[in-house]
Amino acid sequence: MKYLSKLFLGLVVVLGFFSCIKKVDPLPFYGNGTTPVLTASANTIAPTASDSDNVVLSLNWTYPKYATDSSNVKYTIEIDSSGRNFADAVTYVISDSLQTSFTAKQLNNILLGFGFQYNKPYNVDIRLISSYANNNERLTSNVVTVSMTPYVTPPKVTPPASKQLFLVGDATQGGWNNPVPTPSQQFSMIDSVTYAGIFYLNGGAQYLALPVNGDWGNKYSVADNSVSGLSNGGSFGFNLSNNFPGPATTGYYKIVMDFQSGTFTVTPWAGTLPDSLFIVGDATNGGWNNPVPVPSQQLTRVNSSEWTITLPLTGGKQYLLLPVNGSWDHKYAVADNSITGLSAGGDFGYDLSANFPGPDADGTYKLTVNFAKGETGQFTLVKQ
Repeated sequence: MKYLSKLFLGLVVVLGFFSCIKKVDPLPFYGNGTTPVLTASANTIAPTASDSDNVVLSLNWTYPKYATDSSNVKYTIEIDSSGRNFADAVTYVISDSLQTSFTAKQLNNILLGFGFQYNKPYNVDIRLISSYANNNERLTSNVVTVSMTPYVTPPKVTPPASKQLFLVGDATQGGWNNPVPTPSQQFSMIDSVTYAGIFYLNGGAQYLALPVNGDWGNKYSVADNSVSGLSNGGSFGFNLSNNFPGPATTGYYKIVMDFQSGTFTVTPWAGTLPDSLFIVGDATNGGWNNPVPVPSQQLTRVNSSEWTITLPLTGGKQYLLLPVNGSWDHKYAVADNSITGLSAGGDFGYDLSANFPGPDADGTYKLTVNFAKGETGQFTLVKQ
């Protein structure tokens, strides 16, 4: 009898538990959305600095028809250089709208962030990804390709009108003597607002940059050379009161002066800068004979980091650059000469394993090598 009482009590407890459970309505079902279609107001954009604040591109897209209020839909716009499959895309998030627009300044900043050169057109891919606010149900639109050309905005520091720049100071090999020795203390003009050079600097000293060699009338300098870390880079300006502080350790350094942003950088340079440079190979008239004939196969030094030569080359052949005529001990070469388009230019370095690939066709070509470009140097080969 005692056992039956316990069983009855247990049944009462279980029935009571189930009677307390509240019935829940079925969860709502949301249907799939529709892939949005993206359109652009232009397929070519080439604004100027005067257009900076003007809208130059508008994007519109269709509603993806999610089963929710439009205010709960998120749109992510992705912009990247064509061919990169949006691996390095710049993104913008838009809510509760089916359109957005960009000023010339906004797009120009994006293009310059990609490392694009001024006044050169580039194809840029744009797509849109729609989703719920929590990122569920992501739908990717079609890709729109627009040709965009970056423009030069007024630089923060006016570049030298001479289009030349020289290094002077006790940090340099020429000391404070002015005019300075050239070409070893002249910068290379990378573009209209960027100058760079490879220099051997004395540790713990100072320097200035001069727009005119031999003239103390104007200079590029810094406001306060006691700022911590300024020897590695920072802001500079025109006719400011202090010399640039040089690095603490003696050695080769790459100095880059960016007039667009008004900033400079100083980094140790691990490459090997030659005193002279010669071209050898079956692409040249002298063939692989070493020493090579001079002056016909000796490059001319233009500035601290740049050498050039114009000479006839045989198509379909190869060449090397030698720091010492008559010696095979060291060479300047490329890492892989099978790279498409490398005959027209690319990266090179010291004692790499492959010959430079010569041009496809016979002709007269101008070869330019610049050690201040890239990690250890870049070259270009242009038919004349």
